[in-house]
Amino acid sequence: MTSPLAIFRALADPTRLRIVALLRRMELSVGELAQVLGQSQPRVSRHVRILADAKLCDRRREGSWVFLGLGESASATLLAMIDNWRDAAADRWEVADAARLEAVQADRAAAAQAYFDAHAAEWDAIRSLHVAERQVEAAITALLSDMPIGRMVDIGTGTGRMIELLGETTSSAIGIDRSPEMLRFARARMARAGMERVDLRQGDMYALPLEDGSAETVVLHQVLHYAQAPAAAIAEAARLIAPNGRLLIVDFAAHDRDDLREREGHARLGFDDAQMATWFAAAGLEPTRTVELAGGELTVKLWLAQRHAERRLRAVG
Repeated sequence: MTSPLAIFRALADPTRLRIVALLRRMELSVGELAQVLGQSQPRVSRHVRILADAKLCDRRREGSWVFLGLGESASATLLAMIDNWRDAAADRWEVADAARLEAVQADRAAAAQAYFDAHAAEWDAIRSLHVAERQVEAAITALLSDMPIGRMVDIGTGTGRMIELLGETTSSAIGIDRSPEMLRFARARMARAGMERVDLRQGDMYALPLEDGSAETVVLHQVLHYAQAPAAAIAEAARLIAPNGRLLIVDFAAHDRDDLREREGHARLGFDDAQMATWFAAAGLEPTRTVELAGGELTVKLWLAQRHAERRLRAVG
C-alpha cells in the first residue's frame, strides 16, 4: 500500500497535478501528454515515473507506445480533495490543457480514419457475404436483453463497435485486442461517442490480462474464426466469467469458402453447434440459446452460454 506521504509528495508539483487532471479525462500516451503539456517527452516521463511509483497512474505498453491511466491510489476521495484545492492558476491551466487535448483527439481520429480507409475494402468484402450488420447487431442486443450485462469484456474488440453498441447498458466495459492500430481506432470511436467507463488494453485471446471471474458478460464477435485453437480461446474467455455470467460468441456457421483462408487469414471456416457445445462444456459453460441469421453466402450464428453458480462451485471443488 502506498503511503499518504508518497502520494502527497507526488502531487506536490503543478505539472503532475495537470497530468492527473488529464488522465481523469482519458487515457493518453506519453507523447500525447507531452503535446498537451508543451514539455519534452523525457521531462514528462520523469513526472510519470513519480506518479507511477505512488500508484497514481498506471502504465500499459501497446507495441511501441505506452498508454497511461489513473492508478489505484487515485481514489474518488483523493480526487475530490484535489478538486477542493483548486485555485485560479489551476483553472487557467485546465482551460489551456483542454484546448490542446482536443487537438490530440483530432489527431487520433484522423489516424484512425486513415487506418479504416486503408482496410475498408477488405471489411466491406466480408460484410457483403452475409446479412446486414444492423440485423446482426439487433440480434445481439435482443439476445442479451433478458438480464443486466454488468461488467463486460469484449475480446478482439477491433474498432470497438461492440462496446459502442452495448456500452451504455454496462456497469463497465473492457476491450482487448492484439493490434495497437485497432486500439487507437477504438479509442477514437469511444471519444467520438463520448463514452466513459471504457478501458482498452492490448492483449492476447489465449492469455487475457484480467482476473478470474472479473466479468458478467464476455463477447467474442467475429474473432473465433481467426483462432488456431478455438477451444483454448473459449476456455480463456470462460475463465473471466463470474457465476451466472454469460459468454456470447458471434461468428460464421460452418462453410466451404476456402478462399477466405488465403485472402482474409481465416484459420477456421466457421463452426457447427456440436463443436461449440463441446467447447462450452469443457469450459464449464452451459449453452442457453443459439440464433441463426441466414442470408448471403455466409450464415452468421450467435451462441450464448452461461456459467451457473452451482457448476462453478463443482468445477472449483
